[in-house]
Amino acid sequence: MMPTSPPHHLPRRRLLLALAAGTALTGCASASKTMTKPMTSDLTALPLPPINQDLSAYSLSRPVGPTVADRGSSHYRFERFSLDSADGQRHYRVQLAIPKAPAPRPGYPLLVMLDGNAAFGSLTDEQLTLLATHGQPLAIATLGYETHLGVDVDARSFDYTPAVPGENPTWDDQARNRLGGGADLFLDLLEQKMLPEIRRRVPSDPARTTLWGHSYGGLLGLYTLFTRPQLFPRYAVADPSLWWHDGYILDVEAHAKSLPWGHRTELLVMAGSAGLEVQNETRALRPGLDPALVLAARERRRAVPPDATPRLAERQGARRGLDMIWKPFPGIGHGPMRPTSIPPTLEFAAR
Repeated sequence: MMPTSPPHHLPRRRLLLALAAGTALTGCASASKTMTKPMTSDLTALPLPPINQDLSAYSLSRPVGPTVADRGSSHYRFERFSLDSADGQRHYRVQLAIPKAPAPRPGYPLLVMLDGNAAFGSLTDEQLTLLATHGQPLAIATLGYETHLGVDVDARSFDYTPAVPGENPTWDDQARNRLGGGADLFLDLLEQKMLPEIRRRVPSDPARTTLWGHSYGGLLGLYTLFTRPQLFPRYAVADPSLWWHDGYILDVEAHAKSLPWGHRTELLVMAGSAGLEVQNETRALRPGLDPALVLAARERRRAVPPDATPRLAERQGARRGLDMIWKPFPGIGHGPMRPTSIPPTLEFAAR
């Protein structure tokens, strides 16, 4: 029911989106008494997507269908450009959603999204219309790969995972002959080529730039925050793969670099059931999956406790200079968390 007298303590951005969605939002409230930074009890004002009961629909190995760029938008125009990794082995597609409204000074807020093919395919004209017509428009850059699929799995495994000391090479999945350990090379490319080209094409505000990632993308988002915190002032991670390499990212967290002086760093952590509770390891396998590989993957996920994600959020909430927002989605599986995390991220990034 739409409120007749909106609460005055809400920031204008959240209030307008709440009214657009017909949803009354509460103000900031702590989701955990042990978290010291302001939290929110309901960040999501943009409508959440429906959950597809066919979980194969969330596979990144599926082709990406027609996108909002193919269908067109009254409020956004679209561009894309390509570039290669330094060694020429990985090929990237960067897609841009640019508001048609004039850019404010010092530029649009900018959302940079990993798993760009799948992320761009998840954006809807309804979301973009709400962003454009209720407050300040948000520019979006999705970092994907030159493939018709949701992701280039081998390239993603390399780009989104850090090198582990003492391992040469670092394997993401040796059983599949899949290399990892290329996160710093990817971040070099992002910092030195991708972001400068994005900013050349899109007038954007460096002080309001957000990096979003889900699963391995969430792992890379945290790795960036812990090792290159100056690269982005805002981070949004959903179901980050904390289990990767026996929880190696938790070691990186323990030695995280100091946050930049002079501005606040913001972190939005979102978790579905995969990041909140012990999963049902006896559930039936989907047809076509190799049981041995699936069981091995399940075993790797036992490397960290089932509450590792909220505990990480709690620790980050205690960091000086960092504003933490914790947003749980009980009952939402790992695959559906990717599109589910996008509406709250859009609102987080558009402030």
